Amino acid sequence: MNWIPLTSISQIDEIVERSKEIPCVIFKHSSRCGISAMAKFRLKGDWGFAEGELEAYFLDLISQREVSNAVAKKFSIQHESPQLLVIQDGNCTCHASHLDISISELKSCIKGRVEESSA
Repeated sequence: MNWIPLTSISQIDEIVERSKEIPCVIFKHSSRCGISAMAKFRLKGDWGFAEGELEAYFLDLISQREVSNAVAKKFSIQHESPQLLVIQDGNCTCHASHLDISISELKSCIKGRVEESSA
């Protein structure tokens, strides 16, 4: 698993453009939250995505609050922590927070995109 640090607001537009080629995931994490630590642990342990299958961005909410707020505004998603957003074709197509964050849900969201494009 190779997280790409999300540290600037300008990266959000880059993610939007990149998501038109490959699904992108943004994981919003708080180092002060036990549930967030558990969600991160579960994602890392169950990852199973091949390199090039998607791009995963890691947003540290404590040090990057302004970026987090910009993500919420850009995708019209209420901020929660922890939170996982799937960005495909320039839009947030799925999102989950707290204990609803799972690899199976993430795979389902991405699989849905693949099925739609092959129809």
